[in-house]
Amino acid sequence: MKTMFMAVGSYFLIVNLWGFILMFIDKRRAERSHWRISEFSLFIPAILGGALGCLLGMRLFHHKTKHLKFVIGMPFLLIVYVTAIVFLLFFSPYNFSFM
Repeated sequence: MKTMFMAVGSYFLIVNLWGFILMFIDKRRAERSHWRISEFSLFIPAILGGALGCLLGMRLFHHKTKHLKFVIGMPFLLIVYVTAIVFLLFFSPYNFSFM
């Protein structure tokens, strides 16, 4: 069971880091008027569980903070994932043990 939690934790760490880095790269490209990362591509890590990393990247780099789909979409996805995790840990019929 501990191995499964390590694998899931590593997955979420990687996908959140991916989203954070994509926001950084797109912000730098926007400042330099270079080719940009599509909005769809910026949402992929968030949909896959990296909404926190994308949201932190948005806030830290002040990127996409005026786009309604990002201002509403990223927190919404984060709430969905947190709710799912809380449900799985506390209300699931399966007994999850952290040790």
